[in-house]
Amino acid sequence: MDRTQIVSMRKTVGLTFSGVGLIALMAGVVTMSATGCGNKQKPLIVGSKNFTEQVVLGEIIAQHLENRLGRKVTRQFNLGGTLLTYQALLGGQVSLYPEYTGTIEAEILKEKPSSDPAQVFLRARQEMRRVAQIEVLDPLGIDNFFAMVIRGEDARKFKLETLSQAAQVKDGWKLGMGYEFEQRIDGMPSLEEYRLPMSAPPRSMDLGLMYKALEKGQVTMIAANATDGPLAAHDWKVLQDDKHAFGSYQACIMARQETLAAEPRLQPALLELSGKLNNELMRKLNAAVDVDHRPVRDVAAGFLREIGLSPASAK
Repeated sequence: MDRTQIVSMRKTVGLTFSGVGLIALMAGVVTMSATGCGNKQKPLIVGSKNFTEQVVLGEIIAQHLENRLGRKVTRQFNLGGTLLTYQALLGGQVSLYPEYTGTIEAEILKEKPSSDPAQVFLRARQEMRRVAQIEVLDPLGIDNFFAMVIRGEDARKFKLETLSQAAQVKDGWKLGMGYEFEQRIDGMPSLEEYRLPMSAPPRSMDLGLMYKALEKGQVTMIAANATDGPLAAHDWKVLQDDKHAFGSYQACIMARQETLAAEPRLQPALLELSGKLNNELMRKLNAAVDVDHRPVRDVAAGFLREIGLSPASAK
């Protein structure tokens, strides 16, 4: 695949590469071309989308596979949004990457995900097998659902626990949200079921700026995610989705079936990570990177040691 084809794929998907993602993806293609011929093993390439949790999960997966399989794993992180990263998986530019069941339904299958985790997972697994020859492995243990977050002081002031109660606040809300939440069928349309009063038009902003804007009072509610790192490090309140308007987003590993078939030890190794995470732990891992500014590689290595999947335990 040359640069023209990569640019064509980008236009087809309708998203843009980050600078790092484009360089990484092109490097992966070169690597595959150089090593995919003859009798050499095809490279094992772990991808990720372009936000902290994805990179952390990608690094955990890559380190674990290197420990278990005893071979080099190529990392192609920060590739872009959902559809671009999924297209890289379809095209073989990555072998596997972490994805969320509700995102598979909403962004790939174009269906509004159910709030029933088991139902969403089953639908995602069956359809990915049917339409793309991709395996959705057992969940890692987190459900990164959309979370409407307000300041703790506001929650106490108005005695708020749920989004239905927030809809009764007469002063209204100033909502901050990311681009994906604004555009996705499972984002803003789902929140509108609550008919929240607004004191200003909703603001689309960079995900990295939302918590700062909330802290400074520039917005009074943000459309965040349940495993965001800042939730572990400040006085925030996640309002309950008491109408179950939002879907379930269990993190799973999506892998090409041909990759799993070519390396019999790969799927058993990946399944060792299933169920090893939860939302609280994922928040801490994300906070270690976003708040404490620790290197992703060190955070991932520490997690694998904690759960008994370090190199020493792999012997």
